[in-house]
Amino acid sequence: MESQRKSSGEEDSSGERGSLHTWKGYSYSVTPERVLLSRPVLQAALGTRHGVLLVEGGQVYSFGEFPWKQSQVLEVGPLKPVLESALSGQRVVAVAAGSFHSGALTEDGGVHMWGENSFGQCGLSSLTVVPNPTPVAIMDPDTSPPHTIRVLELACGEQHSLALSAQHEVWAWGSGCQLGLVTTIFPVWKPQKVEHLVGRHVLQVACGAFHSLALVRCLPPQESRRPLPDKCGQCNQLLYTMTDKEDHVIISDSHYCPLGVELLAEGEARLGPGRSPPLGLLSSPSEPLLSSHTSASAPGPHPSITEHTDYERGRTVAQNGEVLTTTDADISASGTDSDRCVGGAGSRNSPYPDDQAVKEYLKKLSDTSLAEETAKMTIAGASFLPPADSLDLLTSDLIPGVMPVTTSSALNNLVSSCASAVGERVVSTYEALSLKKMINYYYPGVGGVAGVPGGFPGGPAEVRVRLEESMQGKKSCSTGDIREEEAEGLSRRLSLPGLLSQVSPRLLRRASRPRVRAVPLTPVGGLPEAGELLPSLQTEVWSWGRGEEGQLGHGDNLPRLQPLCIKCLSSKEVVLVAAGAHHSLALTAQSQVFSWGSNSSGQLGHMASPTTIPRLAKLSEGIRVWDVGAGAQHTLLLADGDCYQPILYYSGQQVREGVQDTPQDQTEGYSYTQQPVLLPFCMNLGYVSGVFAGGQSCVALADRNAMGFIASLHELATAERKFYCKLSSVKNHILRPLLDLESLSTALGPASTVLLRSLVRCYSRLCHLTGQHSASITSNLRRRREFKSLVMLEHASIFLDTYNEYCCSVGNFLVMGGFQALAKPSLEFFGKCPELLQRLAESSEENIPLSDLLVTLFYLPMRHLHEYGRLLLKLGTCFEVSSVDYQKLQDGCSKFEALALHLKRRRKEAEYTYHFWKSFPGKMTVSGLDSLRKPRRRLICESSNKALTLQNSGRFSVNWFILFNDALVHAQFSTHHVFPLATLWVEPIPEENTGLHGLKLISPEETFTLLACSSMEKAKWLRSINQAVDQAMTGAGQSGSGSGAGQRAEPPISRTASYTFYKDSRLKEATYEGRWLAGKPNGRGVVKWLDGRIYTGTFKNGLEDGFGDYVMPSKTLNLNDHYQGHWKEGKMHGIGTYKYATGELYEGSFQDNMRHGHGMLRSGTLNSSSPSVFIGQWVHDKKTGYGVFDDITRGEKYMGMWQDDQRQGTGVIVTQFGLYYEGAFNNNKMQGTGVLLSEDNTTYEGEFSEDWTLNGKGVLTMPNGDYFEGSFTGEWGSGLKVTGSFFKPNLYDSDGDKGRAVKLGRLAVPPEEKWRVVFEECWMRLGCEAPGQGENQRAWENIAVALTTSRRQHRDSPEMNLSRTQNRMLESLEFIPQQHVGPVTMEKYDSIRRYLIKACDMPLHPLGRLMETLVAVYRMTYVGVGANRRLLLQAVNEIMSYLARIFQLVRFLFPDLPEEGGAIPEPSSDPQDKKDSNCADTKLESPKPGRVVSSSALLLPVLLPRLYPPLFTLYALEKEKEDDVYWECVLRLNKQPDVALLAFLGVQHKFWPVSVPVLGEKTEVVSSTKDACFASATETLQQISTTFTPSDKLQVIQLTFEEITKEVMSSLEDNFLWSMDDLFPVFLYVVLRARIRNLGSEVSLIEDLMDPCVQHGEHGIMFTTLKACYYQIQHEKTT
Repeated sequence: MESQRKSSGEEDSSGERGSLHTWKGYSYSVTPERVLLSRPVLQAALGTRHGVLLVEGGQVYSFGEFPWKQSQVLEVGPLKPVLESALSGQRVVAVAAGSFHSGALTEDGGVHMWGENSFGQCGLSSLTVVPNPTPVAIMDPDTSPPHTIRVLELACGEQHSLALSAQHEVWAWGSGCQLGLVTTIFPVWKPQKVEHLVGRHVLQVACGAFHSLALVRCLPPQESRRPLPDKCGQCNQLLYTMTDKEDHVIISDSHYCPLGVELLAEGEARLGPGRSPPLGLLSSPSEPLLSSHTSASAPGPHPSITEHTDYERGRTVAQNGEVLTTTDADISASGTDSDRCVGGAGSRNSPYPDDQAVKEYLKKLSDTSLAEETAKMTIAGASFLPPADSLDLLTSDLIPGVMPVTTSSALNNLVSSCASAVGERVVSTYEALSLKKMINYYYPGVGGVAGVPGGFPGGPAEVRVRLEESMQGKKSCSTGDIREEEAEGLSRRLSLPGLLSQVSPRLLRRASRPRVRAVPLTPVGGLPEAGELLPSLQTEVWSWGRGEEGQLGHGDNLPRLQPLCIKCLSSKEVVLVAAGAHHSLALTAQSQVFSWGSNSSGQLGHMASPTTIPRLAKLSEGIRVWDVGAGAQHTLLLADGDCYQPILYYSGQQVREGVQDTPQDQTEGYSYTQQPVLLPFCMNLGYVSGVFAGGQSCVALADRNAMGFIASLHELATAERKFYCKLSSVKNHILRPLLDLESLSTALGPASTVLLRSLVRCYSRLCHLTGQHSASITSNLRRRREFKSLVMLEHASIFLDTYNEYCCSVGNFLVMGGFQALAKPSLEFFGKCPELLQRLAESSEENIPLSDLLVTLFYLPMRHLHEYGRLLLKLGTCFEVSSVDYQKLQDGCSKFEALALHLKRRRKEAEYTYHFWKSFPGKMTVSGLDSLRKPRRRLICESSNKALTLQNSGRFSVNWFILFNDALVHAQFSTHHVFPLATLWVEPIPEENTGLHGLKLISPEETFTLLACSSMEKAKWLRSINQAVDQAMTGAGQSGSGSGAGQRAEPPISRTASYTFYKDSRLKEATYEGRWLAGKPNGRGVVKWLDGRIYTGTFKNGLEDGFGDYVMPSKTLNLNDHYQGHWKEGKMHGIGTYKYATGELYEGSFQDNMRHGHGMLRSGTLNSSSPSVFIGQWVHDKKTGYGVFDDITRGEKYMGMWQDDQRQGTGVIVTQFGLYYEGAFNNNKMQGTGVLLSEDNTTYEGEFSEDWTLNGKGVLTMPNGDYFEGSFTGEWGSGLKVTGSFFKPNLYDSDGDKGRAVKLGRLAVPPEEKWRVVFEECWMRLGCEAPGQGENQRAWENIAVALTTSRRQHRDSPEMNLSRTQNRMLESLEFIPQQHVGPVTMEKYDSIRRYLIKACDMPLHPLGRLMETLVAVYRMTYVGVGANRRLLLQAVNEIMSYLARIFQLVRFLFPDLPEEGGAIPEPSSDPQDKKDSNCADTKLESPKPGRVVSSSALLLPVLLPRLYPPLFTLYALEKEKEDDVYWECVLRLNKQPDVALLAFLGVQHKFWPVSVPVLGEKTEVVSSTKDACFASATETLQQISTTFTPSDKLQVIQLTFEEITKEVMSSLEDNFLWSMDDLFPVFLYVVLRARIRNLGSEVSLIEDLMDPCVQHGEHGIMFTTLKACYYQIQHEKTT
């Protein structure tokens, strides 16, 4: 904790903050003395005769007696403290004092101790006293290496010390059982972890003289529920036994385990040799086993079904968890022996096990009801038993009502075997008990016992003690009433034999009634969003150590060696614990103090007995305690009085002047208090922020009220505590009894019961939040006293949302008439004079109806919002108006004030709506209108008194309009129609032309006009409807906290809403959810039809338009048709993908819901019955135009024309067996003239009638040139009938075979006719009706629009994701390039080329889309079966036609680009360009490709790389034989070394390299050198296979020539010129060494696709040389 910082609003001197006052006793003559220090005191701690003070800046002072100091200063008066200089430089944040030792905690979590150390309480070995503060290391040995534990809090007792770590675990050192450690060796010098609390979240620790306390956050419910064992963990005997008597059965759990630990005479427990602690013995750490008297169970006439938290009897847990057995003698001995810790960790005497433990135990039973009843059958019957169910709605803030898990167990088996033993009466009892939860009382009592007495047949004294204690529990019960005794009586009656004849019929009737068991009244774990911001109220108090004075609170005087939960405090919301020498205190969030332990001087604040269990200190009503201090024999309380300045109470021993501390046992004759007394001087101290006590002394820390800030802070804290007490009071005295009424659910009805549950839940959340906030502010007051850490400022939304939710639930209950219905059962409970209700509702009116009183009571919390606003504003006035602090407080204030006003309006709306429904039946009987009464629906206005009529309605028709916050209702005599507001648009009709006060209302399916009686009425309705629509859309009508100030004049015309159509023929009963515009779906939305159809996408003017996803269930197959693509005016139109339920998939263009345009249809999968793929043109859902059909089953591919799904016109078929057909098709058959070639070049040219069937005249040519001419019939491949002549031409005519070669492609579809629709679609995207006809500017605009919409569509649907580069490219393409106008220069030509590369790479650009489609169709055509060498020519021609047609598009976009073969004028002005052109000229003598425009130069680099694989495959197939010959020769010649090969090829000697570089060094060429000469030229030429376009391949050839020249030039003179005779052999050598596998294919590809303008230039010559080399190698003869 930092030293106290001054806020800007408080210029306080050290005298105004943290002043310290000290005194002893409580007589009127006592005057506190002020300790004067230079700095404000932050904290004080008191021991028996000394004290420690922490001041601002982290310095520590001591006062009192210091016998451990070695210097002369052994005693210092409290008014002159001395500085502990050993701590200088350490930033101390907290101090602690034990009886005779002290501790300090530094900012980094380090611990320093000093003082008496005889028992190891300072944690330093080998020293009996520690004179000065010395660091104590707390190391965790479980980590490797051990790391230091950071400590948050320190507490010191007489012989021990405790530390709370940052992990919220407890560490202890010193001596005695109060350490809670598993050890028998004391002192413990080294701090050790208290293992019993590991896994729990400890919030605070406190030390008494010989006992310890810990405040622990409750475990979440699932952690505390573990299965219980059926057998003893040690002796393996059953824990439950059954004794069968004649008329009843005794089921007993009083298992006695013989394997205990031997008890020695002096009462010390020792472990037996070699024992290990039993595992899994405890059901949870909160339930140690209690020891039991080993008295025998006396047989009697009643079943002894005994219940206890512990499922094992006769047990005590020793220090290491070993099981001990104790006897009466041992227990009585241990009670008197106060110096030793006896081996009894808990006693069976304790009548205070907890509800949860009972529930856990009972969870074992298979039937919930039986479990709950069994819990009530205690044998002694003298104690009141709250049922297991009492945990659910109100009492259990800690353990929510979790449904018990049904498990079978030994006890369950026993019960069923009882049934067979005793007969049907027991069975009937079992059933009776299962009827319903018998008794469900909510009253465990605030100060009372929250547990089941352990009933087992013991001696009379024991029963008496138990009786006395349980009655005592009843006396201290602050909310108890007469019903509690009735409940107790019932539990006694249920202890009688459980036979149906003896159960009161009234009880069974009551048990069978439905009960309102709604929700746990406190949310589990508090508010989820509050998280760690607010302190937990769901806490438990654990205690351990010596208990001879009852200071452990377990109802006995026995010691506990390990921490044990004090169950009766588990639901009390304890926020602070304190320990005096021999007594303990717990302060709750409801500002009550529980005390237990030694009461020798009245220090418990009450005179009730016994003092071994926590009881409420006796304080006047309205005194709210918020800090406590405990001394040796006194208690100091800090509380709220009538005003917000705190007051002090003292209870305990009076201290006589001049008399030193008196030993404890000599207090006779001293006066002491019977109950806490007010200290009269407290008002003179100022604003006390904390109290401390120790020994006989008291200390108070107080602040002066600087600038009114401290007072305002105290006022805020007081108000919050008071408010929480008020809320709790309503919860305990109103909600709890009401919910418990049996007539409740019948009076309310199911709907209102649900609403009441919701109201109770919201009330609980609000109550819980207030309690947490009150604890948070109080803690801030005790420590920081600053406003910046106020949760209500930093996280106001938690409060605003909780209040909003609560107000909404109250309103809903009110609207549905819930309070009216609640009044009747309330009368039963509160009687005719509800003073309590009136007092809590703060109502002063006489004779107010009970329902109105309840409404006032439940709306009461809303007033507190004004209180928040007022107090924050008051805090704000302590600061400068210009300061940030003021602004922050002002903002907080305005938030709470705005919400208060908003909720006030909401209350009025709810009341107005309630009165409307209350008086509704008298107005008019409209059938079914009452069904419109809904909890969240509020009335805004209605047109009774004819204020609004329907235009053109009949004279006698009745039209009644009711405007709710979510709908406009139009009611007529027998019908009514509801128009949801979210889809309602209202427009005023101008009055100039009509003179009528009209309003036009538009809903999705109806438009009508309403007439108002006056312009004022019209304005009122217009404003009301618009505001209601706006609120319905924003949700403000339900939950918003907006003040009406910022309301728009009218709601937006475009909005998001959901609507179900009821009239529209196309959309009837379909639900649309999405964007709307003036009554029509417009924008993104989803339509769902009842038959399962779903459309998700964009709408325009009520119809599907844009991109959308449509799913349609198939009627026959159990699958869906699925369309994803573009729509226009409600129909599929544009590009899309349609997956049919049959498995077919169509991707392509649609028009009017039909396949129309270019598209691809895949039918069946590869292994299905008839897989096939069609890609081509569709017209009105049928294949028409050019297309390619791949019949995968038959291994055939058709490329040709179609008409109405049939092959019609010219076409080509290739098969996987190498057959090739081109010719005419008719009616899906080969019919007419055609050419057929087989793999071996056998050719038929003539007439066909069917597929592969010859019929008519023709010529059949053999591979060797012989041919038949005549008439043919028959199917190819199965025998032909021939009538005609046979010719053998090469015998007679040497030229004949040249004429006979068939020229393929004549009967195929011309290349420019192929894929015409693909290009047409591209022209249409550019806005042209036909190729080349349209406006250039419009085309560019269309491109920009297409790109922008596609981009938006991709952004909206993440599954259509683009890469980052594509996104960047898309952004750059959206701008229209400037190059599309004006004369084209080289620079512009380059930018056009770059633009085309980008556009073709982007599938969303029309050119990119075209390119993508062309690549798809080309691959579809020439891959697979289409890889047939006879198709090469068509493949090449198809590419040339693509180039021509794309070039036409490009010239349309860039109209100034010269046509094919045109020249771009070279700019003469730019010297830089000149220089470039000159150096280029020196290299190339031929015309430059760069300056002659050609489609191939511009477009091949973009197109060819994508088409290269199928094209090159065709070339390789065509050139296969030639390449094989060439390759064989290459392999053969490459076996020779370099010199031999050069000589063989006839390379002149002067060109032979003399030396070649190898690994950077020159090496001589010798006869054996291989692959070293002209190596760089060889490597360059090999790159020809890695390039795609002819121009790139020619560039590679040119670079090869340059490399050869470079190598030759190095040995010859510079002015050398090549002649072809010299060059050819050298180049031939390089070609051979390059070993290019498919050189023939490369040569053919270059030749076919080369730019015409380079054929006669340098590149042309070089290419001719390469070609000559290829032919030379084929025909090379090697000798």
